[in-house]
Parts: sequence; C-alpha cells; structure tokens
Amino acid sequence: MERIQATLDPFGGRFLVHGAPAMEVLEGAWTTALLIIRFPTMDRARAWYDSDAYQRLVPLPTRHVPGDVLLVDGVGPDCDPSATAALLRAARP
Repeated sequence: MERIQATLDPFGGRFLVHGAPAMEVLEGAWTTALLIIRFPTMDRARAWYDSDAYQRLVPLPTRHVPGDVLLVDGVGPDCDPSATAALLRAARP
C-alpha cells in the first residue's frame, strides 16, 4: 500500500475511499474492504492499470486480499437520474 500512490500520480489518480473502516452496509452483504480511486478519464485509469509500475505491485494484494477490480465510468455534475431512467425504459424491448 505504501507504494501505490507513486503509481497513481503520473495518471492523475487519487483515492476517494481507502478501506472504508466506518462503512455501514444497509442492503446486501458486503464483506470486504472498499477502495475507490478517481481518475480524470477512463483512458488514464486503463493506462495506470496497464502500467509497468502498477503491474509490478498487482501480485502483492492479490496474494493476500481477495477482491475484484472494476473500471467504472462515473457521472458528471450534470447527471440527471430521471433522464437516465427514461433512456433505460425506452431501450427495453
């Protein structure tokens, strides 16, 4: 963990959530820690993940901490949940 920030810096990555010790599960059954890292773009996130610097660190947590890694395209400040719901309904057969 001590070395990860140095791999994030060149790609603009910053932790938003790191371990979430005060996390409260309200629905479902979450059993692991949560890390959320923000990047300026999906391309920068992919470039970080594929970088030699990060790939050298990948074996360390995967040997000791079970979990999943996801890239998720977030929403901007103009996100309108009602418009998104309407688009999803319109796309259904």
